[in-house]
Amino acid sequence: MTIPDSIRRVVSWVTPMSAVSISVLKPDEIVIKPHQKKVDWDQVWENIRKSRAISSKGKISAAEFLEQDRRSH
Repeated sequence: MTIPDSIRRVVSWVTPMSAVSISVLKPDEIVIKPHQKKVDWDQVWENIRKSRAISSKGKISAAEFLEQDRRSH
């Protein structure tokens, strides 16, 4: 779908190859929204650092834990 430059100048999230969701609210109205909001990468990396700092008291590896966890639900 081609989005006119006049719209691209007004909204910053409309970039080439950006993921969007398209909804039909009324027969004559189509709504386009960004698929994913901006990710706070600083927070993501902080959470990764925190998770790495937790020592395991179990007798299985992290990979085995993840496998068991995913199979449980």
